[in-house]
Amino acid sequence: MVKEFTDEDDALLSELGVEVEAKKQASRTPREERIIAGFEEIQRFTDEHDHPPHYGEDRDIFERLYAVRLDRIRELAECRDLVKPMDHQGLLEGTFQSTSSDVDELDDDALLAELGIEAEASALTELKHVRSSAEKKAAEEIASRERCEDFETFKPIFEQVQKELNTGLRETRPFEMKAEIQKGRFFIVGGQKAYVAEMGELTTTDQGRTDARLRVIFDNGTESNMLMRSLQRALNKDEAGRRITEPTAGPLFSDQTIDGDEASGTIYVLRSKSDHPMVAENRDLVHKIGVTNMSVEKRIAGAQLQPTFLMANVEIVATYDLYNINRTKLENLIHRIFEPARLEIEIMDRFGRPVVPREWFLVPLFVIDEAVEKIKNGTIADYSYDPQAAALTRRA
Repeated sequence: MVKEFTDEDDALLSELGVEVEAKKQASRTPREERIIAGFEEIQRFTDEHDHPPHYGEDRDIFERLYAVRLDRIRELAECRDLVKPMDHQGLLEGTFQSTSSDVDELDDDALLAELGIEAEASALTELKHVRSSAEKKAAEEIASRERCEDFETFKPIFEQVQKELNTGLRETRPFEMKAEIQKGRFFIVGGQKAYVAEMGELTTTDQGRTDARLRVIFDNGTESNMLMRSLQRALNKDEAGRRITEPTAGPLFSDQTIDGDEASGTIYVLRSKSDHPMVAENRDLVHKIGVTNMSVEKRIAGAQLQPTFLMANVEIVATYDLYNINRTKLENLIHRIFEPARLEIEIMDRFGRPVVPREWFLVPLFVIDEAVEKIKNGTIADYSYDPQAAALTRRA
């Protein structure tokens, strides 16, 4: 005689480390699978928001849907018994929330119609509307974001932040802690810049965790009225999630230094003493622009032996000391600006091999000075160099 295992037997076997889940799942009907999947969605919502789903016009449409679903599971003994072993949050012990008017207002088809989803003839008591992963992701986007009506107010802020990233005044760094989420801070989550425009009063959950309601604006013109802990979780889960630093505190250049500024290098401008015909013909225009973290004098020592210095001695015509700024990013930025005027010249090194130096430009010294000023005031991203006019011109 084959003994039929009871729930108590399964529990005992589980304690002994014997796998029984496969047997259980194999015997479940499609309807039971839908009920379990629907309950798991409710559990995920509860984990994320620290409370079970509730009714109310001020509630998210999916929260209201989950609230109806939870009441149906609590109401139907068959559903309640099915999910009881997995109810580690005590959801089944909660009180029945809905009234008859609630149910009428929040029937399955009405809710799905509000979401723009075609509903088939089925009731929530059958719990058939369990979404795929793709549908759930899309639903979460619908639930948490909406069009930002006053985005034109925030658009210039995002543009300025991008300029400051381009010039090195801001950087992106890994997100580390919830304390970094403050009003006025910027983040990158889901590939979009996010701005914390408003932050409500800090509250403490039943679990003793601090939280606050945020108004978060995204650079694609949407916004979300999310909780601080929701943003924290999104940043932690996103492998590319980053925080955007505040603009570099303090001045960029030595004539503005204050106590506490950290020296980070020097922009140098050199003029070559090479007798190469192209250089000799344009000596007052041919300049090497670079950035170094050592003294410029030490950097150019032995210039006549290095192809990067055109195998010739050089003279220093300008230097600008940097403070609190990323040298490499700044050098790359300067080179991009003057790319249209890059000097195309081939030099033979001391072994007779051809080398094409990349840091020499046909550009007047006064334009380099102007570019440095625009780096200092954070407007350089608005300009490009026009070699025909020998001037920085504002981008269209």
